[in-house]
Amino acid sequence: DGALLRTDGEKSVEIISTISIKYDDNFRNQLKSLMARAEALDGKLDEAGGVVEHWLTDCHGDVVRTLMEKSGLGAGEIDLIGFHGQTIHHAPDQGKTWQIGDGARLAAKTGIDVILDFRSADMAAGGEGAPFAPAYHMVLARGLGVDLPCVFLNIGGVANLSYIPTHLPEDMLAFDTGPGNGLIDDWVLAECGTPYDLDGKLASRGQTSMEAMEQLLDDPYFAKSPPKSLDRNRFDLSCLLGFSSEDGAATLTAFSVLTIKLALRLLPEPPKCVYLTGGGRLNKTMVEGLRRSLTMSVELVEALGMNGDSMEAEAFGFLAVRSARGLPLSYPGTTGVKQPVTGGMRVKAG
Repeated sequence: DGALLRTDGEKSVEIISTISIKYDDNFRNQLKSLMARAEALDGKLDEAGGVVEHWLTDCHGDVVRTLMEKSGLGAGEIDLIGFHGQTIHHAPDQGKTWQIGDGARLAAKTGIDVILDFRSADMAAGGEGAPFAPAYHMVLARGLGVDLPCVFLNIGGVANLSYIPTHLPEDMLAFDTGPGNGLIDDWVLAECGTPYDLDGKLASRGQTSMEAMEQLLDDPYFAKSPPKSLDRNRFDLSCLLGFSSEDGAATLTAFSVLTIKLALRLLPEPPKCVYLTGGGRLNKTMVEGLRRSLTMSVELVEALGMNGDSMEAEAFGFLAVRSARGLPLSYPGTTGVKQPVTGGMRVKAG
């Protein structure tokens, strides 16, 4: 996902263009293989991992070039690329987070300075290293005149929320609620050979197992106080052995909905509205489940005129400018650091 924006990193954000390009199946499989063995690699890519990193970087280069072509801008007219890369391992309890992506290669290929490594400074200061979008969500909420407090709920592989308070940004609260699409995607791929449950149709035909949900919920993560964060591969699917594809999808979808509902109870006060972003907002069964389960309004971010596919990319473009200006990227309530922390590393194009 890519986004081209003009921003001061504080109050002003203008979205110029956005784009999403799907990874091809071969690359996706190579990336999943690397993620599966990332913990064992312990921060050092082997030869196969290096190939994946270069491939990933070049995919991002394609996104940048396509955005420039769409907008009619040249490299000399773009100040920075905010390059998050791909998280392949996240273990905050061990003080570890690992994103692959070659910033120097991307800068050389595009002719634009790159800011990357957004999370390391936060973790070095005792933070969780995630989530990082809340600073952007705060600016959006205030710029769009949204009734506060509100929540932006990003449903990716893991689901995370940003609680935007009525007053100071230091009062923000953010954390991973639990699995978002990740477990559902893994289940559907294993059972049906497709990468995700399109529109939640598979789940809509299944029955939810409360016993399996209780097993999944019996994880110490859910008893922790926020801020807190998860690795995508924290949970396994062994409790679903013998389930039909429909019942497994229904149970995992209901589990994501339940953990979101429980997470909202941890907020200082109920939000006026929950705005959904990320791929999970397109899962109709999940959205319907959230609307049935929650007492507040649930809307897609498109209701605010935003693009739910590109908001993470927009956030890291915004954070790149904040990094360049030495402004905070994370706060005590978003990652658990003791005081607001900046971060990021700049790689020059020339």
